[in-house]
Amino acid sequence: MDAVPLGSEEMRLNNSDNQLSNGFLAIVRHPEPRPLVAHPPIVSSYNDRIRPILDAVDRLRNLQVMKEGIQLPTIVVVGDQSSGKSSVLESLAGINLPRGQGICTRVPLIMRLQNHPCPDPELYLEFNGKLVVTDEDNVTFAISSATEQIAGRQKGISNTPLTLVVKKDGVPDLTMVDLPGITRVPVHGQPENIYEQISEMIMEYIRPEESIILNVLSATVDFSTCESIRMSQMVDKTGHRTLAVVTKADKAPEGLLEKVTADDVNIGLGYVCVRNRIGDETYEEARMEEVKLFDAHPLLSKIDKSIVGIPVLSEKLMQIQATIVAKCLPEIVRKINEKLNINVAELNKMPKVLSTVAEAMTAFMQIMGSAKDSLRKILLRGEYDEYPHEKQMHGTARFVEMLDRFANELRTDAESGKNSSFLMEEISLLEEAKGIRLPNFIPRTAFLTILHKKVEDISCKPFKFMGELWDYIELVVITVLMDHSKNYPPLQACMRRAAQNLIAKMKERAMIRVTEIIEMEKLTDYTCDPEYISEWNKLMGEEPKLLAAVNNESFERPSAVSLEGIGVVEIDPLRQLKHQVKQAFDLKMRMTSYWKIVKRRLVDTMAMFLLFNVQVLVNREMEGEIVNDLVGPHGGGIERMLEEPPSVANKREKLKRSIKLLRESADIVATIIHRAAANADLE
Repeated sequence: MDAVPLGSEEMRLNNSDNQLSNGFLAIVRHPEPRPLVAHPPIVSSYNDRIRPILDAVDRLRNLQVMKEGIQLPTIVVVGDQSSGKSSVLESLAGINLPRGQGICTRVPLIMRLQNHPCPDPELYLEFNGKLVVTDEDNVTFAISSATEQIAGRQKGISNTPLTLVVKKDGVPDLTMVDLPGITRVPVHGQPENIYEQISEMIMEYIRPEESIILNVLSATVDFSTCESIRMSQMVDKTGHRTLAVVTKADKAPEGLLEKVTADDVNIGLGYVCVRNRIGDETYEEARMEEVKLFDAHPLLSKIDKSIVGIPVLSEKLMQIQATIVAKCLPEIVRKINEKLNINVAELNKMPKVLSTVAEAMTAFMQIMGSAKDSLRKILLRGEYDEYPHEKQMHGTARFVEMLDRFANELRTDAESGKNSSFLMEEISLLEEAKGIRLPNFIPRTAFLTILHKKVEDISCKPFKFMGELWDYIELVVITVLMDHSKNYPPLQACMRRAAQNLIAKMKERAMIRVTEIIEMEKLTDYTCDPEYISEWNKLMGEEPKLLAAVNNESFERPSAVSLEGIGVVEIDPLRQLKHQVKQAFDLKMRMTSYWKIVKRRLVDTMAMFLLFNVQVLVNREMEGEIVNDLVGPHGGGIERMLEEPPSVANKREKLKRSIKLLRESADIVATIIHRAAANADLE
C-alpha cells in the first residue's frame, strides 16, 4: 500500500511550534480587571477567543485520540464522598446534577461548559455514539438514565465516559471531568472492590502531566487525612498542578484561614473557599449569600477576597485551563505528527494484499531472496545489523565458540596411561607385538593399537559437536525464515517444515561423514606435517635423563624424575622392566607427537566441513527444498499465500483507522494554529 502524503496542513504543523506558542500567549493574556458590577468574573472577557481552542481539544477528546497515547490537557475533579464535589460543579454550571445516597457519579462525566448568550440554554448528552438532547428541568434524569445504560442499573462504576454539554448564558468556558467520589466502604449493591475500582479510575485520569487536579475538600475535615489529597500527592508531589476547592466554609469557619495559608498538603495552584447552594436557593441567591458570608463573617471575612467565591473559582479555572492548553498543544502537535508518521510507515511496511498467483509467486521469491541474504550475513559474513541485540543470532561468533569448546574438550582429554603408570601400557603392547624380527624395530601394530584406542576414546566428541552445530543452524535458519515470512502464516508452516526436513537430511549426511573421518583416523597413521618430527625429537631429548634414573642402582636412587614436556613420572615400576624402557619411551613419544596433529586435524576438518555445508545449505539446497514442499502434496500450493490471515487484516484496518483519526486530529489542530497565529498578528 502506497504512503498517503501528509499534506500541507501536516507539514505546517511540523514547523509551527514557535508560531503556536506566540499565538497562544496572546490568547491567554488576561485583560485588566474590570468592575465586578459591570462584568462579573464568571463571564471572562476572553471567552470568545479561548472557546474555539477548548472546542478543538474537546473534538480531539471525542475522536478518542488519547487511545493513540496522546494525552490531552484536562481538569479532573476529585474528592472524597460527601466533600461537596457535585455542589461545586452545579454552582459552576448553574444546573442540577444527580443526588442521592452512595455514589451518584458512576462514570467519568465530561462537562463541557460554554458561555452562550442566547436566552434559552442548550443541553445535551453524548455517550456510546448517541446524542440525547435535554433541558435544565430534565438533565438530572437524563444523566441518571445515560449512566444506567453505560454502567448498569446496580451501583457499580464504568470507565466509559459520558459527556454533558451545557451552553448557557453566564457559565465559564470550561471542560472538566467529574469522577466518582472516593469511598472505602461499599454500600448495598456495590462491588466489594469499589474502592480499588474508583482509585484505579482516578489515578488513570490524574497521572498524566497534562492533567490539572481540582481537589474538592470539605472544611469540616483535616485536609491531610483526605483520600483525594493522598492520591493527588502520589502523582503531583509538589502540587504544581493541583488546585483545591474548600466547601462548607460556613460549617467550619474556625481555623480555615490557617488551613489555606499554611498549606500543609502542597496545593501549588492555591485554594478557593466557597459556599455552595443550600436548600431551595436559586444560584443567584446562593451567590449573594456567598458574598455576604465572606464579607461579614467575623472569621471568614479575614480570608483574602482573591481566594473566595465561585466566581473566583471559575476565573481561576479558566486561566489555568488556557495556560495548560497553550503549554501542551505544541507537544500534542508533535505527538500527533510523530504517531501519524510511524503508523503510515508501518502500514507501508505491511505486505501487499495478494490477488493473483503471479503476485504470490513474486512475493515468495522476494521473501526467499531476503531470507537467503540474511542467512549469508549471519552464518557466513558475520554481519549482525538485523539482530544487533540478539547474540543467539550472531552466527559466526557462535560457530567459533562451539569450535573452541570442541578443541578444548579434545585438548583436555586424559592421556592414556597416568604418570604413575608411565610406559606400562606401551611395554605391555610391545610384549604382545613380539615377532621374529630384529629387536630394535618398533612394531607398527603396537602403534596402531594405541592410536585406535585413543581415537575410540574421543570418538563421541565429534558426533556431539556436529549435533549441537546443526541444532544451532536449524534455530537460526527457522528464525530468519519465520521473521521474513511473518505476514504469511500459511507460507510459514511450509517453510518451517521444509527447513527442518532439509537440515535433518544434512545432519544425517554430516554424521556419516564424521563416522568416516573417525574410521580413517583409526586406520591410518600419516602426516606430512614437519611438526611431528620436530616434536618427537624434542621429547626424545629427555630419554637419557629417564634411562639414567631407571639404571641408577645407588642406595639413594630417586623414585621419580621430572621430564620436560611430560611431567613427573615414577621410576620404581620401570626398574623391573628396564630392558624395554627405551623402546616403550620411543613408542610413547611418537604417539604423543602424532596425537597433537590428530586432534588439530579433527578440529580443522570440522571447521571446513561446517563452512562448506552452510554454503551448500544457503546457496543451493534451501530454496529448492522449500519450493518442492510448497508445490508438493502437503504444501497447499502457492495459492495459500492469497489468504490473508485475520491478524494481518485486523492490523491493517487498525492502522487505517488510526491514520484517519490522526489526520482528522491534525486538521483540527492546524486550524487552531492558524487562528492563534492570526490573533497574535492582531495584538
